[in-house]
Amino acid sequence: MTRQELTKQIFERKSFLCVGLDSDIQKIPEFLRANDDPIFLFNKSIIDATAPYCVAYKPNLAFYESQGRKGIAAFEQTIEYLKKFYPTHLIIADAKRGDIGNTSFMYAKTFFEEYNLDALTIAPYMGEDSVKPFLEYKNKWVILLALTSNKGSLDFQLTEDKNGQRLFEKVITKSQKWGNDNNLMYVVGATQGRMFEDVRRIAPNNFLLVPGIGAQGGSLQEVCKYGMIKDCGLLVNSSRGIIYASKNEDFAEVVAQKAKELQVQMAIELDKIER
Repeated sequence: MTRQELTKQIFERKSFLCVGLDSDIQKIPEFLRANDDPIFLFNKSIIDATAPYCVAYKPNLAFYESQGRKGIAAFEQTIEYLKKFYPTHLIIADAKRGDIGNTSFMYAKTFFEEYNLDALTIAPYMGEDSVKPFLEYKNKWVILLALTSNKGSLDFQLTEDKNGQRLFEKVITKSQKWGNDNNLMYVVGATQGRMFEDVRRIAPNNFLLVPGIGAQGGSLQEVCKYGMIKDCGLLVNSSRGIIYASKNEDFAEVVAQKAKELQVQMAIELDKIER
């Protein structure tokens, strides 16, 4: 999916919501667990309920890999279902891969050829040669971890060098030479507030994938105030706050309502853009 196609979907649906499919077998509604394929059935219900209100889905590989063959099968079925019935939605594999060049080459082959997904989250710690193999694919997105919303982000991401440059700033600055606005996004946590201004000084035009809205307490309005650009430039992710909104048999209806509530707020923010 190109940047133009993604932007078109955002303004047509008046949404920049990404639904995180962090599907934990222990947290899905209990009545689904008796089925042969409960994770896929859960995902299918979530997707059908939220598709009108979002532009992207982000399955987190850890939740599927932890279930072995059945988990991987559920992941593959989910991808196939999205491609068949919702082909205009961006599909992000939240896998946080990144290794020496030949290994990254194989990771890229897995997600961009075998699964033919649109985007993949990447850990940039090992540098240019660990990221470049992913950037070789046309119309695919590399999403680098930059400034995350977890407590441990303080351990490394905000440390400064002798010139006062923080590590997340160095990651963004350096990586600007590897990719461009059409194939490189950054993960910036919603809880980072005004530091979105610091990110935008270095990466004024890149899309940002923003986790931390909802369960982690991030403010959508604050993210938009400091991070939104002319073509939106944001994909705001919500996982637990949407997919686990109910454990009752009407969970899909509750999930749809939660997604719609966010979409309505996003429509208000998009209407503020002067295009």
